[in-house]
This record gives sequence, structure tokens and C-alpha cells, in this order.
Amino acid sequence: MSKAKKYDILIFGAGLTGLTLAYLLRDSRFKIGILEARDRIGGRVHTLYPAGEAAQEAGATWLGKKHTALLDLLTELKLEIFPQLTSDRAVYEPFSTQPPQVVTLPPNDAPSYRIRGGSSILINTLFENLENAEVMTGQRVVSVEKRASDFLVKTDTGSYTSRKVVSTLPPYLLLKTVGFSPALPANLQASAQQTHTWMGESIKVSLTYAEPFWRAENTSGTIVSNVGPVSEMYDHADFADENFALKGFINGAYFSLQKEERLAMILRQLEKYYGAVVRDYLTYNETVWRKESFTFAPYETHVLPHENNGHALYRQPLYDGDFYLAGAETAAAFPGYMDGAVRSARHVAAQILKS
Repeated sequence: MSKAKKYDILIFGAGLTGLTLAYLLRDSRFKIGILEARDRIGGRVHTLYPAGEAAQEAGATWLGKKHTALLDLLTELKLEIFPQLTSDRAVYEPFSTQPPQVVTLPPNDAPSYRIRGGSSILINTLFENLENAEVMTGQRVVSVEKRASDFLVKTDTGSYTSRKVVSTLPPYLLLKTVGFSPALPANLQASAQQTHTWMGESIKVSLTYAEPFWRAENTSGTIVSNVGPVSEMYDHADFADENFALKGFINGAYFSLQKEERLAMILRQLEKYYGAVVRDYLTYNETVWRKESFTFAPYETHVLPHENNGHALYRQPLYDGDFYLAGAETAAAFPGYMDGAVRSARHVAAQILKS
């Protein structure tokens, strides 16, 4: 292994939290390194861009007006949002013994929005605005050693030293995949063991089409089903309303099937609502987040949705105040959301600058 590269601040993960943190510290004189295990940046913010078709969100998608930290960042970066297209109706399938029906939806006082150009445009814009940060992909962190005046961090292929370290990995993933010397505090290990990883069990699916047939009279692009495999689905047209798609979630229990099997089941379900036209799709994409080893590790015990997300332990620096936990799961407000990721970056940036 070559000689260790030196940094003032080393960040684990080039997702929304890690890149926002580096962006917030861009005017400092710190030399910042960002270690990303994947061969791409973005983490759980991941937009697919099929040529000539609607962009498809494989990860984080929606925000609301209450997500002020995220909205402030988007405004600063001059990125726009637009309303999630909805109607006053939804296709609803309550039981397998009852046919699907079109129901009227109540007025929505808190509409959802999407980022114009896809969520990944936020990631790319942050990356383009980094001043003193070096992003290194293909670097899976395997160990962290606290030494007298710095940390020694090792990946599969390299070694790095840094005065301060920030992990943006989901707490459970950090606990299960990174070795620490000395060990992490016992109370933090116990909490991390029972911390839900946002989106970890999700399967996000999308189908692009030449025409939005779901906008016909007496139907809808909004689907809610207790039967499945699709549990929710929404109209996913682009900002210009020129490229069309349906995007949603299928039950995470189907993670072990082959992609072709999941697609066949989805098409059979959609055919009940719309007819044979659903088979005239242009592209089908899916992301099975349980299979994303740089996001998800199987739990050893039962973990509830959102369990321990936002736990106060995650906002306390470790190892003499030089190791910080960050990421969507650690935020005091809106943990698990893009807004939580931004708030987490703000919190850690303030701590670093204060120290």
C-alpha cells in the first residue's frame, strides 16, 4: 500500500450530506478528502437519465415547503423545484377480493415537489462548486484508527490520515462494515444496532412511456394498492411535461426475485387498471436498495421503520471531539429525508468551524 495521503478533514461518503458539508466548508483553508465506495457520487440520491425520455428517480425524490434547509440550499445554488403532478383521483385497490376502483382524493394542504432536472442535479451542482475538496470514488472504508494527533483511515486500496473525520454512512452500515480502534462507545454501538437505514428495504421502479395514458378520464396516475406488488405509483413526467413515466414502489419482500420476474408482476398489476397499453413501455428501471451493499447491511434483529433516526447520540463528536457522525439518519429534524441530510451537514460544519 502506498504512503498515506494527508488531509485536514476526511469525509466518508459523497452523497448529499458529504457534498453539502464540503460545500459549506469551501471557503475554509481545510484540505478536505471525500472517500466514496461507489464508482459514482450521490449515494441515495440517484437519477437515471435515459436518452430522450423522462428522468427517473431511483432514490430520493420529493420535498415539501417545510423542508426549509433543503430549499435554502436549492435557492443558493439557483436550482428550481416544481410541483409533483397529481389529480383529485387515485386508483385504489383495497383487497384482492375487490376490483380496483377510482376514488376521489381530499385536497392536499402540503403538496410535494421535485427538483427540476432530477434530484441528481443537486449532487452535480454541489460537486461543481467544491473549492478545496478531493472526491475519490471506489474507496470503501474498512478501518479507522485513532492516533495521538490524527486518524489513520484505510480503504480496500489506500491509506489516509486526517485531523478530523466525518462519517455520513448510515449508522448501522458504519457499525457493521468499518473496524474501529479503539472501539466505538458501547452506547452508540447499541443504538446503531437498532437504527433503521432510510430507504434500505425500498424497491423503486419506473416505466417510461411515449404518452401519458393514465391521464384519461375516469383514471389516474396515482396508485395506492394493498394488494401489490406495486404499493404506490405516481405520474413522473418531466418539468416540461414532454417526457412521461410512472414511478413508484413495490413491496420490499420481492427483493429476491429476478428483475424480469418483478417486471412481469408489475405489468400484470398495471394491466388491471389501464389495459394492454401498459406493455408498450419504452424502458423499465428499478433499484433494489437492499442489494446496494454501500447503503444497506442486513439487520441482525428486528428494526422498526425510522427507529432511532435522529437519535441525539449521533450529534455528539467522538474520539476527543474529532470524529463526527452525519447523514440523513442523524438529523435532529426530518431524519431520513434530503432536508435531514442537509441539516446534518450544517450541524457538523458548525461544530468543525467552532472547534
